[in-house]
Amino acid sequence: MINTDLIIAQTKKWVTDVIVAHNICPFARREVESNRVRYCVDSSDTVQARLEELIDECVYLDMHSETETTLLIYPEHLNKFDDYLDFLDLANALIIEQGFEGIYQLASFHPDYCFEGETENDPANYTNRSVYPMLHLIREASLEQALKNYPNPEKIPERNIELTRKFGLEKMQAMLKACYNLENEA
Repeated sequence: MINTDLIIAQTKKWVTDVIVAHNICPFARREVESNRVRYCVDSSDTVQARLEELIDECVYLDMHSETETTLLIYPEHLNKFDDYLDFLDLANALIIEQGFEGIYQLASFHPDYCFEGETENDPANYTNRSVYPMLHLIREASLEQALKNYPNPEKIPERNIELTRKFGLEKMQAMLKACYNLENEA
């Protein structure tokens, strides 16, 4: 039996202590501080059920404009990065098939995230490494608006790569590991 509260607490700690604290996503702070991020733990046993949950979450966001974005967290499945990438491909195809293309997009995060062409131990991978496999469901209109008001948004990935490499592998590993240390808090 999974501890949903603990998984959400660990994910929130990752968002605040890694993503927001180090400005990995310069648009996250406002949504986190406004409590407009929804955290959903999906422990579905099948790929089909996980895909249905993704579409259910798109419908939820359609009906709840007060929620800006959702993190769908998969603590029990998709632990192998290649399996996760296969699921991500299916999820992106389903977004298109169900008519949500241009409305929502997916950002991908995984504990073993590795950018194509990079070594597994490159600290730059930590821009997309998370405590659990997850999909970030983003409203495209909001993202487009945020990008309009952000100087040189195309430089965000470069800045993040430079930052994580400056921190180094050990520090990035320690930051991620620290997000799991909540056993007594949840």
